[in-house]
Amino acid sequence: MDDQEQSSPSDPTRRAFLLSMGSTAAAAVIAGCAPVRPAPPSGSPATADGPNIHGAVPLTLRINGKDHHLRVDPRATLLDCIRETVALTGTKKGCDHGQCGACTVHVNGRRVNSCLSLALMHDGEEITTIEGLGTPDSLHPMQAAFLAHDGYQCGYCTSGQIMSAVALLKEPCGPADAAVKELMSGNICRCGAYQNIVAAIQQVRKNS
Repeated sequence: MDDQEQSSPSDPTRRAFLLSMGSTAAAAVIAGCAPVRPAPPSGSPATADGPNIHGAVPLTLRINGKDHHLRVDPRATLLDCIRETVALTGTKKGCDHGQCGACTVHVNGRRVNSCLSLALMHDGEEITTIEGLGTPDSLHPMQAAFLAHDGYQCGYCTSGQIMSAVALLKEPCGPADAAVKELMSGNICRCGAYQNIVAAIQQVRKNS
C-alpha cells in the first residue's frame, strides 16, 4: 500500500502529530492554572476551627462572645466566614451586593452589611449575629415584637430586619413611622410586611 494513501501507527500523519502536540500543550496550560494545594508540612499547627488552607491567613473572629481562631482566604467576606466557616446560618445571603440587608450583623455595636465587608477587617472585633441576640427561651424584645406583630412572612429577610431594628434603637431616629422607615430603608422585604415591621419596632421603642 502506498505510504501517501494511508499512514501506519508507526508513521503518523502531520495532522495527527499536530493534534497530539496541541492536546499535550493544552493539558500543560490547564495544569499550570489549576489551584495547587500542597499538603501542610509535617507537624504544622492546625487551627481550632479547621485545617490549614493554602494561601490562607490567620484570623480571630469574636462572634457572639466566642473566639473563633480561623485561617481564611484573604478575599473571604465576613458573611461567608459566618455562614460557611463558623456555620451560623441565621445570617442570610440575599443579593450579595449590599442592597437587601438580609446579611446585616452588628460589629462593635453598629450594623453592617456583612456581604460587603472582608472578614480580615474585623479581626478581634465584637460581632453579633441573630443567634447571639436571643434564644427561643429568652427572646430579645425585638424578636418578641416581630412575633407579636407578625413582622415576617417567608422569613428570609427577618434576621437582617431584626438586626437593623435593634441597631436603630441606639441611633438618632425621630418618633414618627416615617423616620423608622427611613432608617430601615436598607432592609428589603420582598413579601411586603413593612407595616408590621414598623409596628414591631415602634412597640419596642415605646417600651424602652
